[in-house]
Amino acid sequence: MLTIHADSRGRALAVEGEWIVAAGSLEELGATHAHARVRRWPGILTPGLLNPHGTELLEEAYHPDPREADELGTEPLTGDALAALAPDDARWSASARRGVQRMLAHGTVAAACAPLANRAVRDAVRRTGLGVVGRLGRPAGTPSLDPYASGLPVEFQPERERGSTARFAVFDVRDEAELAARGAGTCVATVVAGRLVYRRR
Repeated sequence: MLTIHADSRGRALAVEGEWIVAAGSLEELGATHAHARVRRWPGILTPGLLNPHGTELLEEAYHPDPREADELGTEPLTGDALAALAPDDARWSASARRGVQRMLAHGTVAAACAPLANRAVRDAVRRTGLGVVGRLGRPAGTPSLDPYASGLPVEFQPERERGSTARFAVFDVRDEAELAARGAGTCVATVVAGRLVYRRR
């Protein structure tokens, strides 16, 4: 089904399957795709974010299940706490899925990773559809689910245009300056390969 995603500035993308079939104003796309479903989002529609610390967040941190909060808390476990937990493959797989979901909730559509050595993590990430960008070495900055909190320049994925894969995010802010000031926790929707994979309830 053809869906038009539009932001509060009137910018819009028409998506069919996993592809962007048109980009322009809501007025233009509404006229040329009169039978499309229209999703109007508050804020601004942007290419999705690249998180530079994919390895650290997915393979070197354990994201507790909410049911484990009483025992493990809610923040990712690293270092000695992770070593003491010693997750098995099932726990690593579930942690990676939760980690990706938390990235998606921050408008992230791709993560920079050294080759992932943990097969359970690698397989879980592949199944989520999160893009993986190769990297060499460890990046500077502080690993964070919010790329704006990492201390590094924030990178967006390539601009979305007709014929490209539908990977983008919507942030409930007025413009890019407010996004930089308030961070990626303002995300209201994330689309990966044409699928709405995160929506703030």
